[in-house]
Amino acid sequence: MIKRLLIIGLGSIGKRHLLIARKLLPEADIRILRHKIDKNFPDEADGVFFDISDAIIFAPDAVVLSNPASFHMDLAEQFIKIGCHLLIEKPISNHNNNTHSLLESSQNCEKTILVGYNLRFLSSLNEFKKIIDEGSFGNILSVRCEAGNYLPSWRPDTDYRKNVSAQNALGGGVLLELSHEFDYLSWLFGKIVWVSGWVGKVSDLDIDVEDSANLLLGLGNKGSIICSLNLDFIRHDPVRSCIVIGSNGSLRWNGILGIIEKWNIANNQWDILFTTENDLDESYYREWEHFIDCINNNTKPLTTIDNGISVLEVVEAAKISSENDCTRVYLDNYK
Repeated sequence: MIKRLLIIGLGSIGKRHLLIARKLLPEADIRILRHKIDKNFPDEADGVFFDISDAIIFAPDAVVLSNPASFHMDLAEQFIKIGCHLLIEKPISNHNNNTHSLLESSQNCEKTILVGYNLRFLSSLNEFKKIIDEGSFGNILSVRCEAGNYLPSWRPDTDYRKNVSAQNALGGGVLLELSHEFDYLSWLFGKIVWVSGWVGKVSDLDIDVEDSANLLLGLGNKGSIICSLNLDFIRHDPVRSCIVIGSNGSLRWNGILGIIEKWNIANNQWDILFTTENDLDESYYREWEHFIDCINNNTKPLTTIDNGISVLEVVEAAKISSENDCTRVYLDNYK
């Protein structure tokens, strides 16, 4: 059981974790660790720390890393050493230079370490995976995937220029911010074997990171499933979707509306197979329920450090490809 919980960072995602944790762990002592000295904290928390030494003395059973990705690795190592369970928000870091040290540390401990790719807990995406795995659409011939949102409209109550997404030093940029796509595509179709494409900034947004990525991914056995993936911070019409084109028809997932449709060949129209409401909010609750279940029953998390490292390897490969005229870059395991 989690009797003492520490949440590091109190941005939008930290507040979300706090609200969910308080509902699921009503008796727990929940504290916040912040870098900004502010004695005020939400009613759902029992206290706040401003120094990591005080947080370590608190000896939490579990820790949520919801601060910028550039600080994740150092903090994760420290709390693994004192025997804490970890929920590390995605991405696990802003680069792949020091993640294998964390992987080694995690393999030598018996604690749960869950990486926060919460889209895997969407009921609509799970249904999408189920339909794909059933194989009723025949051989997968092609995959089309996109995710985008206009960055200034994403969190309208804050200055977008001060958000993590806009700052390279904190792990921003469209590749890391929208890295959910790399994770769920490999979950649906097999590991990403190679990457090619362009990454860069095309807008006049006041940011020092890339705002667009147009990529081709080779997925599954020898990279034989080709996926076209577009990510951006520039479109005013929010989108998160994936279309599978199979030899027996097409299947379409709308991740914002939580709808799955198939193309009806007889009627030449899209028919709804599945629909749900509040899918994204519910995904965070299911993620937390899974985290607690893993701790209580010592079961393997659905999203692990390995998954987080794989995503960072894809991000790195995409940047290398873009810098070299969109040449195909194979991930290390497939060279």
